[in-house]
Amino acid sequence: MSEAVAIEDHVVPKTEDFKVGQSVTYSQVIDDRLVRGYADLTGDHNPIHVDDAFAKKTKFRQRIAHGGILFGIVSMMLGDKMPGIGTIFMSQTVNFHAPVFINDKVTVVVTITALLPKHVAKLSTIATKQDGTVVMDGVSTIKLPGSLMLPVVPAPVKAA
Repeated sequence: MSEAVAIEDHVVPKTEDFKVGQSVTYSQVIDDRLVRGYADLTGDHNPIHVDDAFAKKTKFRQRIAHGGILFGIVSMMLGDKMPGIGTIFMSQTVNFHAPVFINDKVTVVVTITALLPKHVAKLSTIATKQDGTVVMDGVSTIKLPGSLMLPVVPAPVKAA
């Protein structure tokens, strides 16, 4: 049985805190600033993402967001929301079903689907647009947070 560990202002959850079916939801508007920031961060300046004139000549007729932005949202959710602080991302499979356009609101739902030996969990990841269109789905494999934390050893008490 693992113990919750407090490190400064962070409490790392116990492995036992997680159950199959547990989920978390997060929504974000994928705006121009986010897309351009991602392009600058990664160096991916493909004109389908950053050039309106180019994108108008494609089958999409407008710019589309980088798929990696959705990965980033999933990563943030796993590390900050659920399972939370101390989670280690091991793998992600992904299927893209539809484009995300500039100013689409994307909602991502992450759900624990299996708790496996050695503190490993599988989670479904599903992203939809404001109209309900599924734009991405996949499976994340992670190490649950409490499994990687060192035990807290109390400091010895000095005799007076």
